[in-house]
Amino acid sequence: MEETKEIVQGIFGDLESTKSMAAAIAIAIGAIGPALGIGKLASKAMEAIGRNPEAAPKIQTAMILGIAFTEAIAIYALVVALIIKFV
Repeated sequence: MEETKEIVQGIFGDLESTKSMAAAIAIAIGAIGPALGIGKLASKAMEAIGRNPEAAPKIQTAMILGIAFTEAIAIYALVVALIIKFV
């Protein structure tokens, strides 16, 4: 029990290290969703283009728009992580 307490105090002993860990966790969790979303979106777009190549420009436009909105979520997570770290 004492060893665990010492390890926790060593990791989270001061405020700066706690902020760094919180920022790292925030960006890690905040990036998982968009990464999975973009992967699935691109996969389904390629599948749709494979089935109907004539519709490729429309599908590509919708895919890029969807990727931009999904990537915005990761940028929000980055902003939150930076706020945690520096404020």
